[in-house]
Amino acid sequence: MTHPCDMLVFGGTGDLALHKLLPALYHLHRDRLLPADLRIVALARQPLGRDAYRALAERRCRAQVARTSFQAETWQSFAERIDYFAMDASQSAHYGRLARHLDDAGPRGRIHYLATAPSLFEDIAACLANAGLAGSDARIVLEKPIGHSLASALAINQSIGQVFQESQVFRIDHYLGKETVQNLIALRFANSLFETQWNQNHISHVEITVAEQVGIEGRWGYFDKAGQLRDMIQNHLLQLLCLVAMEAPVRFDAEAVRNEKVKILEALKPIAGLDVKDRTVRGQYAAGKIGGQEVPAYYFEKNVDNDSDTETFVALRTEVRNWRWAGVPFYLRTGKRLARKCSEIIIQFKPVPHRLFQDGQANRLRIRLQPEESISLQLMAKSPGKGMHLAPVELDLNLAHAFRQKRRWDAYERLLLDVIEGDSTLFMRRDEVEAAWRWVDPIIGGWHAYYQRPRPYPAGSWGPEQAHSLLEQQGHAWHE
Repeated sequence: MTHPCDMLVFGGTGDLALHKLLPALYHLHRDRLLPADLRIVALARQPLGRDAYRALAERRCRAQVARTSFQAETWQSFAERIDYFAMDASQSAHYGRLARHLDDAGPRGRIHYLATAPSLFEDIAACLANAGLAGSDARIVLEKPIGHSLASALAINQSIGQVFQESQVFRIDHYLGKETVQNLIALRFANSLFETQWNQNHISHVEITVAEQVGIEGRWGYFDKAGQLRDMIQNHLLQLLCLVAMEAPVRFDAEAVRNEKVKILEALKPIAGLDVKDRTVRGQYAAGKIGGQEVPAYYFEKNVDNDSDTETFVALRTEVRNWRWAGVPFYLRTGKRLARKCSEIIIQFKPVPHRLFQDGQANRLRIRLQPEESISLQLMAKSPGKGMHLAPVELDLNLAHAFRQKRRWDAYERLLLDVIEGDSTLFMRRDEVEAAWRWVDPIIGGWHAYYQRPRPYPAGSWGPEQAHSLLEQQGHAWHE
Protein backbone atom coordinates (compact mmCIF):
# COMPACT_ATOMS: atom_id res chain seq x y z
CA MET A 1 0.00 0.00 0.00
CA THR A 2 1.32 3.42 -0.93
CA HIS A 3 -0.67 5.31 1.73
CA PRO A 4 -0.57 4.97 5.55
CA CYS A 5 -1.76 1.56 6.64
CA ASP A 6 -2.91 -0.36 9.72
CA MET A 7 -2.39 -4.11 10.07
CA LEU A 8 -5.08 -5.39 12.43
CA VAL A 9 -4.21 -8.75 13.95
CA PHE A 10 -7.34 -10.47 15.27
CA GLY A 11 -6.28 -13.00 17.92
CA GLY A 12 -3.35 -10.79 18.89
CA THR A 13 -2.59 -12.68 22.11
CA GLY A 14 -2.63 -16.12 20.47
CA ASP A 15 0.34 -18.33 19.63
CA LEU A 16 0.25 -17.55 15.92
CA ALA A 17 0.44 -13.81 16.48
CA LEU A 18 3.10 -13.91 19.20
CA HIS A 19 5.23 -16.79 17.86
CA LYS A 20 5.07 -16.15 14.13
CA LEU A 21 3.54 -12.87 13.00
CA LEU A 22 5.21 -10.39 15.36
CA PRO A 23 8.70 -11.95 15.04
CA ALA A 24 8.31 -11.87 11.25
CA LEU A 25 7.20 -8.23 11.32
CA TYR A 26 10.10 -7.41 13.66
CA HIS A 27 12.59 -8.85 11.16
CA LEU A 28 11.00 -6.91 8.30
CA HIS A 29 11.20 -3.75 10.40
CA ARG A 30 14.84 -4.42 11.28
CA ASP A 31 15.66 -4.88 7.59
CA ARG A 32 13.79 -1.63 6.79
CA LEU A 33 11.29 -3.38 4.54
CA LEU A 34 8.10 -2.24 6.29
CA PRO A 35 6.46 1.01 5.20
CA ALA A 36 7.50 3.74 7.59
CA ASP A 37 3.88 4.51 8.50
CA LEU A 38 2.65 0.92 9.02
CA ARG A 39 0.91 0.52 12.37
CA ILE A 40 0.28 -2.91 13.93
CA VAL A 41 -2.92 -3.12 15.98
CA ALA A 42 -3.33 -6.31 18.02
CA LEU A 43 -6.93 -7.20 18.89
CA ALA A 44 -7.95 -9.65 21.60
CA ARG A 45 -10.30 -10.03 24.56
CA GLN A 46 -7.66 -9.70 27.28
CA PRO A 47 -8.01 -6.34 29.09
CA LEU A 48 -4.46 -5.16 28.40
CA GLY A 49 -3.10 -1.68 27.87
CA ARG A 50 -0.75 -0.79 25.05
CA ASP A 51 2.35 -0.92 27.25
CA ALA A 52 1.37 -4.26 28.82
CA TYR A 53 0.86 -5.79 25.38
CA ARG A 54 4.16 -4.43 24.12
CA ALA A 55 5.90 -6.02 27.12
CA LEU A 56 4.16 -9.34 26.42
CA ALA A 57 5.12 -9.15 22.75
CA GLU A 58 8.75 -8.40 23.64
CA ARG A 59 8.99 -11.42 25.97
CA ARG A 60 7.54 -13.77 23.39
CA CYS A 61 9.59 -12.38 20.51
CA ARG A 62 12.83 -12.61 22.49
CA ALA A 63 12.08 -16.32 22.94
CA GLN A 64 11.45 -16.81 19.22
CA VAL A 65 14.12 -14.61 17.66
CA ALA A 66 17.75 -15.76 17.64
CA ARG A 67 19.90 -13.88 20.12
CA THR A 68 22.06 -12.49 17.34
CA SER A 69 18.93 -11.14 15.61
CA PHE A 70 17.21 -9.52 18.58
CA GLN A 71 18.43 -5.99 19.16
CA ALA A 72 16.96 -4.01 22.04
CA GLU A 73 17.29 -0.68 20.25
CA THR A 74 15.62 -2.04 17.14
CA TRP A 75 12.85 -3.53 19.25
CA GLN A 76 12.13 -0.17 20.82
CA SER A 77 11.60 1.45 17.45
CA PHE A 78 9.51 -1.54 16.32
CA ALA A 79 7.40 -1.40 19.50
CA GLU A 80 6.41 2.15 18.59
CA ARG A 81 4.43 0.63 15.73
CA ILE A 82 2.43 -1.66 18.05
CA ASP A 83 -0.96 -0.71 19.42
CA TYR A 84 -3.46 -2.86 21.32
CA PHE A 85 -7.24 -2.73 21.40
CA ALA A 86 -9.26 -4.96 23.74
CA MET A 87 -12.40 -6.32 22.09
CA ASP A 88 -14.38 -9.49 21.51
CA ALA A 89 -14.28 -10.23 17.77
CA SER A 90 -17.58 -12.11 18.01
CA GLN A 91 -19.46 -9.04 19.30
CA SER A 92 -20.64 -6.70 16.56
CA ALA A 93 -21.08 -3.81 19.02
CA HIS A 94 -17.31 -3.69 19.61
CA TYR A 95 -16.52 -2.81 16.00
CA GLY A 96 -17.94 0.70 16.30
CA ARG A 97 -15.48 1.37 19.13
CA LEU A 98 -12.70 -0.10 17.00
CA ALA A 99 -13.57 2.14 14.05
CA ARG A 100 -13.49 5.23 16.26
CA HIS A 101 -10.16 4.15 17.74
CA LEU A 102 -8.64 3.70 14.29
CA ASP A 103 -10.07 6.96 12.96
CA ASP A 104 -8.08 8.88 15.54
CA ALA A 105 -5.06 8.42 13.26
CA GLY A 106 -6.86 9.75 10.17
CA PRO A 107 -7.64 7.97 6.87
CA ARG A 108 -5.57 4.80 6.49
CA GLY A 109 -5.61 1.53 4.56
CA ARG A 110 -6.51 -1.63 6.47
CA ILE A 111 -5.04 -5.13 6.46
CA HIS A 112 -7.19 -7.46 8.55
CA TYR A 113 -5.23 -10.56 9.59
CA LEU A 114 -7.62 -13.17 11.00
CA ALA A 115 -5.39 -15.26 13.29
CA THR A 116 -8.55 -16.73 14.82
CA ALA A 117 -10.66 -19.85 14.63
CA PRO A 118 -12.20 -20.24 11.13
CA SER A 119 -15.64 -20.26 12.74
CA LEU A 120 -15.21 -16.50 13.27
CA PHE A 121 -14.26 -15.61 9.69
CA GLU A 122 -17.77 -14.94 8.42
CA ASP A 123 -18.87 -12.90 11.43
CA ILE A 124 -15.70 -10.79 11.46
CA ALA A 125 -16.03 -9.96 7.76
CA ALA A 126 -19.67 -8.92 8.18
CA CYS A 127 -18.87 -6.80 11.24
CA LEU A 128 -15.99 -5.09 9.44
CA ALA A 129 -18.34 -4.18 6.61
CA ASN A 130 -21.00 -2.81 8.98
CA ALA A 131 -18.37 -0.69 10.76
CA GLY A 132 -17.05 0.78 7.51
CA LEU A 133 -13.68 -1.01 7.82
CA ALA A 134 -13.86 -3.08 4.62
CA GLY A 135 -13.56 -0.52 1.86
CA SER A 136 -11.75 -0.83 -1.45
CA ASP A 137 -8.42 -0.04 0.24
CA ALA A 138 -8.77 -2.94 2.71
CA ARG A 139 -7.34 -6.47 2.55
CA ILE A 140 -8.17 -9.57 4.56
CA VAL A 141 -5.84 -12.47 5.38
CA LEU A 142 -7.36 -15.87 6.21
CA GLU A 143 -5.38 -18.62 7.93
CA LYS A 144 -6.07 -22.24 7.07
CA PRO A 145 -8.19 -24.21 7.38
CA ILE A 146 -10.81 -22.56 5.18
CA GLY A 147 -13.70 -24.67 6.43
CA HIS A 148 -13.84 -28.37 7.33
CA SER A 149 -15.61 -29.57 4.17
CA LEU A 150 -16.56 -28.34 0.72
CA ALA A 151 -19.91 -27.05 1.98
CA SER A 152 -18.34 -25.05 4.82
CA ALA A 153 -15.58 -23.71 2.55
CA LEU A 154 -18.21 -22.55 0.05
CA ALA A 155 -20.10 -20.81 2.86
CA ILE A 156 -16.97 -19.02 4.13
CA ASN A 157 -15.87 -17.99 0.65
CA GLN A 158 -19.34 -16.72 -0.20
CA SER A 159 -19.56 -14.67 3.00
CA ILE A 160 -16.09 -13.22 2.54
CA GLY A 161 -16.88 -12.54 -1.12
CA GLN A 162 -19.92 -10.46 -0.17
CA VAL A 163 -17.63 -8.05 1.67
CA PHE A 164 -14.27 -8.22 -0.13
CA GLN A 165 -13.33 -8.56 -3.79
CA GLU A 166 -11.25 -11.65 -4.57
CA SER A 167 -8.22 -9.43 -5.19
CA GLN A 168 -8.52 -8.23 -1.57
CA VAL A 169 -8.51 -11.76 -0.08
CA PHE A 170 -5.25 -13.47 0.87
CA ARG A 171 -5.68 -17.13 1.93
CA ILE A 172 -2.36 -17.98 3.52
CA ASP A 173 -0.52 -21.32 3.52
CA HIS A 174 2.87 -20.78 5.15
CA TYR A 175 4.37 -23.73 3.25
CA LEU A 176 4.20 -21.64 0.08
CA GLY A 177 6.42 -19.03 1.75
CA LYS A 178 9.26 -21.47 2.35
CA GLU A 179 12.40 -20.74 0.35
CA THR A 180 12.74 -24.31 -0.92
CA VAL A 181 9.16 -24.39 -2.18
CA GLN A 182 9.86 -21.37 -4.34
CA ASN A 183 13.17 -22.91 -5.37
CA LEU A 184 11.12 -25.83 -6.68
CA ILE A 185 9.55 -23.41 -9.16
CA ALA A 186 12.99 -22.08 -10.12
CA LEU A 187 14.42 -25.60 -10.39
CA ARG A 188 11.71 -26.65 -12.82
CA PHE A 189 11.21 -23.62 -14.99
CA ALA A 190 14.69 -22.06 -15.06
CA ASN A 191 16.68 -25.23 -15.79
CA SER A 192 16.14 -27.13 -19.01
CA LEU A 193 18.07 -30.06 -17.50
CA PHE A 194 15.09 -30.91 -15.30
CA GLU A 195 12.08 -29.59 -17.18
CA THR A 196 12.76 -31.77 -20.22
CA GLN A 197 12.78 -34.85 -17.95
CA TRP A 198 9.79 -33.79 -15.86
CA ASN A 199 7.16 -36.14 -17.26
CA GLN A 200 5.85 -39.70 -17.40
CA ASN A 201 8.55 -40.75 -19.87
CA HIS A 202 11.31 -40.30 -17.30
CA ILE A 203 9.73 -40.23 -13.82
CA SER A 204 8.66 -43.44 -12.10
CA HIS A 205 6.78 -41.92 -9.16
CA VAL A 206 6.66 -38.96 -6.79
CA GLU A 207 6.63 -39.01 -2.98
CA ILE A 208 5.61 -36.09 -0.78
CA THR A 209 6.18 -36.54 2.94
CA VAL A 210 5.48 -34.14 5.80
CA ALA A 211 6.41 -35.96 9.01
CA GLU A 212 6.25 -34.57 12.53
CA GLN A 213 7.65 -35.91 15.79
CA VAL A 214 5.32 -33.83 17.93
CA GLY A 215 1.83 -34.84 18.97
CA ILE A 216 -1.17 -32.52 19.08
CA GLU A 217 0.66 -30.02 21.34
CA GLY A 218 -2.42 -28.56 23.04
CA ARG A 219 -4.40 -28.30 19.77
CA TRP A 220 -6.83 -31.06 20.75
CA GLY A 221 -9.88 -28.75 20.56
CA TYR A 222 -9.27 -28.20 16.86
CA PHE A 223 -7.35 -31.30 15.84
CA ASP A 224 -9.68 -33.95 17.28
CA LYS A 225 -12.49 -32.57 15.10
CA ALA A 226 -10.27 -32.12 12.03
CA GLY A 227 -7.72 -34.93 11.80
CA GLN A 228 -4.60 -35.16 9.68
CA LEU A 229 -6.36 -35.29 6.32
CA ARG A 230 -8.07 -31.94 6.83
CA ASP A 231 -5.16 -30.41 8.75
CA MET A 232 -2.34 -31.26 6.34
CA ILE A 233 -3.37 -33.04 3.13
CA GLN A 234 -6.14 -30.65 2.06
CA ASN A 235 -3.80 -27.66 2.08
CA HIS A 236 -0.05 -28.16 2.58
CA LEU A 237 0.51 -31.42 0.70
CA LEU A 238 -1.89 -30.68 -2.14
CA GLN A 239 -0.19 -27.32 -2.64
CA LEU A 240 3.19 -29.06 -2.88
CA LEU A 241 1.73 -31.57 -5.34
CA CYS A 242 0.45 -28.69 -7.48
CA LEU A 243 3.89 -27.07 -7.66
CA VAL A 244 5.51 -30.38 -8.62
CA ALA A 245 2.95 -31.22 -11.28
CA MET A 246 1.77 -27.95 -12.79
CA GLU A 247 2.61 -26.72 -16.27
CA ALA A 248 4.75 -23.63 -16.79
CA PRO A 249 2.57 -20.52 -16.36
CA VAL A 250 2.54 -18.07 -19.25
CA ARG A 251 4.12 -15.54 -16.89
CA PHE A 252 5.10 -15.44 -13.24
CA ASP A 253 2.20 -13.57 -11.71
CA ALA A 254 -0.60 -14.42 -9.33
CA GLU A 255 -3.35 -15.32 -11.77
CA ALA A 256 -1.17 -17.28 -14.20
CA VAL A 257 0.45 -19.38 -11.44
CA ARG A 258 -2.84 -20.08 -9.70
CA ASN A 259 -4.56 -20.98 -12.97
CA GLU A 260 -2.05 -23.80 -13.44
CA LYS A 261 -2.46 -25.04 -9.88
CA VAL A 262 -6.23 -25.24 -10.24
CA LYS A 263 -5.80 -27.33 -13.40
CA ILE A 264 -3.81 -29.91 -11.39
CA LEU A 265 -6.38 -30.08 -8.62
CA GLU A 266 -9.10 -30.63 -11.20
CA ALA A 267 -7.01 -33.35 -12.89
CA LEU A 268 -6.44 -35.37 -9.70
CA LYS A 269 -7.87 -38.85 -9.94
CA PRO A 270 -10.75 -39.06 -7.44
CA ILE A 271 -10.52 -41.41 -4.47
CA ALA A 272 -14.07 -42.46 -3.68
CA GLY A 273 -16.13 -45.52 -2.88
CA LEU A 274 -14.16 -48.76 -2.56
CA ASP A 275 -11.03 -47.01 -3.86
CA VAL A 276 -10.73 -45.44 -0.42
CA LYS A 277 -9.86 -48.88 1.01
CA ASP A 278 -7.25 -49.61 -1.64
CA ARG A 279 -5.60 -46.22 -2.03
CA THR A 280 -5.60 -44.66 1.43
CA VAL A 281 -4.20 -45.65 4.82
CA ARG A 282 -5.51 -44.05 7.97
CA GLY A 283 -3.55 -44.32 11.22
CA GLN A 284 -3.47 -43.19 14.84
CA TYR A 285 -0.38 -43.25 17.03
CA ALA A 286 -0.13 -45.61 19.96
CA ALA A 287 2.32 -45.37 22.84
CA GLY A 288 5.99 -45.45 21.94
CA LYS A 289 9.32 -43.66 22.21
CA ILE A 290 10.32 -40.33 20.68
CA GLY A 291 13.91 -39.30 21.26
CA GLY A 292 14.27 -41.96 23.92
CA GLN A 293 11.26 -40.72 25.90
CA GLU A 294 8.01 -42.59 26.34
CA VAL A 295 4.97 -40.79 24.93
CA PRO A 296 1.32 -41.76 25.39
CA ALA A 297 -1.09 -42.99 22.75
CA TYR A 298 -3.26 -40.37 21.06
CA TYR A 299 -6.36 -41.46 22.96
CA PHE A 300 -4.51 -40.87 26.24
CA GLU A 301 -3.59 -37.30 25.34
CA LYS A 302 -5.12 -34.68 27.62
CA ASN A 303 -8.80 -33.97 26.82
CA VAL A 304 -8.99 -36.52 23.97
CA ASP A 305 -11.81 -39.07 24.17
CA ASN A 306 -10.57 -42.63 24.77
CA ASP A 307 -12.64 -43.89 21.82
CA SER A 308 -11.58 -41.12 19.41
CA ASP A 309 -11.22 -42.33 15.82
CA THR A 310 -9.41 -39.18 14.63
CA GLU A 311 -6.53 -40.01 12.31
CA THR A 312 -3.04 -38.70 13.12
CA PHE A 313 -1.53 -40.30 10.00
CA VAL A 314 -2.59 -40.47 6.36
CA ALA A 315 -0.92 -42.06 3.36
CA LEU A 316 -2.53 -42.20 -0.05
CA ARG A 317 -1.87 -42.88 -3.71
CA THR A 318 -3.26 -40.70 -6.47
CA GLU A 319 -2.56 -39.73 -10.08
CA VAL A 320 -2.74 -36.59 -12.20
CA ARG A 321 -4.81 -37.39 -15.25
CA ASN A 322 -3.12 -35.40 -17.99
CA TRP A 323 -0.59 -36.04 -20.75
CA ARG A 324 2.46 -35.09 -18.72
CA TRP A 325 1.74 -37.38 -15.77
CA ALA A 326 -0.35 -40.23 -17.18
CA GLY A 327 0.34 -43.40 -15.18
CA VAL A 328 2.73 -41.78 -12.66
CA PRO A 329 1.63 -42.46 -9.06
CA PHE A 330 1.88 -39.65 -6.53
CA TYR A 331 2.27 -40.86 -2.95
CA LEU A 332 1.37 -38.48 -0.12
CA ARG A 333 2.21 -39.20 3.50
CA THR A 334 1.87 -37.13 6.65
CA GLY A 335 1.63 -37.93 10.33
CA LYS A 336 2.36 -37.03 13.92
CA ARG A 337 4.69 -38.86 16.34
CA LEU A 338 6.72 -40.26 13.46
CA ALA A 339 10.37 -41.30 13.49
CA ARG A 340 11.72 -37.84 12.74
CA LYS A 341 10.69 -34.37 11.63
CA CYS A 342 11.02 -34.19 7.88
CA SER A 343 9.31 -32.48 4.96
CA GLU A 344 10.54 -33.52 1.55
CA ILE A 345 9.61 -34.26 -2.03
CA ILE A 346 11.16 -37.25 -3.80
CA ILE A 347 11.22 -37.37 -7.60
CA GLN A 348 12.12 -40.96 -8.45
CA PHE A 349 13.35 -41.29 -12.03
CA LYS A 350 13.02 -44.43 -14.11
CA PRO A 351 16.05 -46.71 -14.56
CA VAL A 352 18.19 -46.51 -17.68
CA PRO A 353 16.63 -48.41 -20.61
CA HIS A 354 19.45 -50.96 -20.80
CA ARG A 355 21.30 -52.12 -17.69
CA LEU A 356 25.05 -52.41 -18.26
CA PHE A 357 26.08 -52.68 -14.61
CA GLN A 358 24.78 -55.02 -11.92
CA ASP A 359 24.78 -52.48 -9.10
CA GLY A 360 23.21 -49.46 -10.77
CA GLN A 361 20.29 -47.56 -9.30
CA ALA A 362 17.84 -45.11 -10.83
CA ASN A 363 18.43 -41.40 -10.26
CA ARG A 364 16.52 -39.67 -7.51
CA LEU A 365 15.95 -35.97 -6.82
CA ARG A 366 15.26 -35.00 -3.22
CA ILE A 367 13.88 -31.58 -2.34
CA ARG A 368 13.94 -31.11 1.42
CA LEU A 369 11.91 -28.34 3.04
CA GLN A 370 12.81 -29.04 6.66
CA PRO A 371 14.58 -29.39 9.00
CA GLU A 372 17.26 -28.03 6.64
CA GLU A 373 16.52 -26.69 3.19
CA SER A 374 18.39 -28.55 0.49
CA ILE A 375 18.15 -30.06 -2.98
CA SER A 376 20.14 -33.19 -3.82
CA LEU A 377 20.38 -35.36 -6.91
CA GLN A 378 21.50 -38.98 -6.59
CA LEU A 379 23.71 -40.12 -9.44
CA MET A 380 25.65 -43.33 -10.03
CA ALA A 381 29.46 -43.17 -10.11
CA LYS A 382 32.25 -45.73 -10.27
CA SER A 383 33.77 -46.69 -6.93
CA PRO A 384 37.57 -46.33 -6.78
CA GLY A 385 39.55 -49.52 -7.37
CA LYS A 386 39.37 -52.59 -9.54
CA GLY A 387 36.34 -53.40 -11.68
CA MET A 388 33.28 -51.43 -12.66
CA HIS A 389 31.46 -51.25 -9.37
CA LEU A 390 28.99 -48.40 -9.00
CA ALA A 391 27.85 -46.51 -5.95
CA PRO A 392 25.31 -43.72 -5.49
CA VAL A 393 26.72 -40.23 -4.89
CA GLU A 394 24.89 -37.03 -4.09
CA LEU A 395 25.09 -33.72 -5.89
CA ASP A 396 24.01 -31.64 -2.94
CA LEU A 397 22.84 -28.03 -2.86
CA ASN A 398 22.51 -26.81 0.70
CA LEU A 399 20.69 -23.52 0.32
CA ALA A 400 21.89 -22.16 3.67
CA HIS A 401 25.50 -22.72 2.64
CA ALA A 402 25.04 -21.56 -0.94
CA PHE A 403 23.64 -18.22 0.23
CA ARG A 404 25.39 -18.01 3.58
CA GLN A 405 25.85 -14.25 3.29
CA LYS A 406 22.08 -13.81 3.38
CA ARG A 407 19.81 -14.52 6.33
CA ARG A 408 17.17 -17.17 5.65
CA TRP A 409 13.75 -15.60 5.75
CA ASP A 410 10.95 -17.17 7.70
CA ALA A 411 7.96 -18.04 5.52
CA TYR A 412 5.74 -15.51 7.30
CA GLU A 413 8.17 -12.68 6.59
CA ARG A 414 7.82 -13.19 2.86
CA LEU A 415 4.07 -13.71 2.95
CA LEU A 416 3.37 -10.71 5.18
CA LEU A 417 5.45 -8.49 2.92
CA ASP A 418 3.53 -9.84 -0.08
CA VAL A 419 0.24 -8.92 1.62
CA ILE A 420 1.48 -5.40 2.28
CA GLU A 421 2.61 -5.07 -1.33
CA GLY A 422 -0.57 -6.68 -2.69
CA ASP A 423 1.15 -9.66 -4.37
CA SER A 424 -1.11 -12.73 -4.12
CA THR A 425 1.06 -15.15 -6.14
CA LEU A 426 1.85 -17.32 -3.10
CA PHE A 427 -1.70 -17.31 -1.75
CA MET A 428 -4.62 -19.61 -2.53
CA ARG A 429 -7.45 -18.45 -4.73
CA ARG A 430 -11.06 -19.25 -3.91
CA ASP A 431 -11.41 -21.92 -6.60
CA GLU A 432 -8.18 -23.60 -5.42
CA VAL A 433 -9.57 -24.06 -1.93
CA GLU A 434 -12.86 -25.39 -3.24
CA ALA A 435 -11.20 -27.77 -5.71
CA ALA A 436 -9.06 -29.21 -2.92
CA TRP A 437 -12.11 -29.82 -0.72
CA ARG A 438 -13.98 -31.32 -3.67
CA TRP A 439 -11.22 -33.94 -3.92
CA VAL A 440 -10.85 -34.53 -0.15
CA ASP A 441 -14.52 -34.83 0.82
CA PRO A 442 -15.10 -38.24 -0.88
CA ILE A 443 -12.15 -39.71 1.04
CA ILE A 444 -13.68 -38.66 4.35
CA GLY A 445 -17.04 -39.96 3.17
CA GLY A 446 -15.51 -43.31 2.19
CA TRP A 447 -13.84 -43.72 5.57
CA HIS A 448 -17.19 -43.28 7.29
CA ALA A 449 -19.17 -45.33 4.78
CA TYR A 450 -16.88 -48.36 5.15
CA TYR A 451 -16.11 -47.86 8.86
CA GLN A 452 -12.40 -47.52 8.14
CA ARG A 453 -11.04 -46.80 11.60
CA PRO A 454 -7.44 -45.60 11.99
CA ARG A 455 -4.84 -48.34 12.22
CA PRO A 456 -2.54 -48.07 15.25
CA TYR A 457 1.17 -47.42 14.84
CA PRO A 458 3.85 -47.05 17.53
CA ALA A 459 4.98 -43.50 18.22
CA GLY A 460 8.49 -43.15 16.81
CA SER A 461 7.79 -45.38 13.78
CA TRP A 462 6.98 -44.46 10.19
CA GLY A 463 3.28 -45.20 10.51
CA PRO A 464 1.12 -48.30 10.00
CA GLU A 465 2.55 -51.23 8.05
CA GLN A 466 -0.25 -50.80 5.53
CA ALA A 467 1.37 -47.53 4.42
CA HIS A 468 4.34 -49.54 3.12
CA SER A 469 2.04 -52.00 1.35
CA LEU A 470 0.45 -49.07 -0.46
CA LEU A 471 3.71 -48.63 -2.39
CA GLU A 472 4.81 -52.27 -2.49
CA GLN A 473 1.72 -53.08 -4.56
CA GLN A 474 3.24 -50.89 -7.29
CA GLY A 475 6.79 -52.19 -6.77
CA HIS A 476 7.87 -49.02 -4.94
CA ALA A 477 9.01 -48.14 -1.41
CA TRP A 478 9.06 -45.00 0.72
CA HIS A 479 12.37 -43.18 0.78
CA GLU A 480 13.35 -42.97 4.47
